[in-house]
Amino acid sequence: MKAYLTRRYLFSASHRLHSPEFSDSENRAVYGKCNNPHGHGHNYTLEVTVAGQVDAKTGMICDLVQLDTFVHQEVLERFGHEHLNALPPFADAVPTTENLSVELFRILSRFPQATLEKIRLEETMLNSFEYAGGAELKI
Repeated sequence: MKAYLTRRYLFSASHRLHSPEFSDSENRAVYGKCNNPHGHGHNYTLEVTVAGQVDAKTGMICDLVQLDTFVHQEVLERFGHEHLNALPPFADAVPTTENLSVELFRILSRFPQATLEKIRLEETMLNSFEYAGGAELKI
């Protein structure tokens, strides 16, 4: 029996949406207030959905403590309270929430106890993004 588990995590980070491929005026036109030279912050909500067989002994897909530990070490400690533009994955990519979602999926897909199905990243109460892998995006 395949079952799904979705776990929610919170972290804060800042970013500036700015592409070196655009002029300053093009960046302002494309990204608007998100192109502020000093950046701006978000309180992100990350939902991680994993799937797997329910273990007959434990009755669970995976050990929640191990999932929490993995997410904390690999995502929250790395991205929390950071300026995303300064982190290596975004040296050559605009740190949009779409690109951040792809990077988080890539990282979380290494969780060994269950299969990562998708992530959902809420940037604001009006904006959320889901990514379920598949396409090879370069970020």
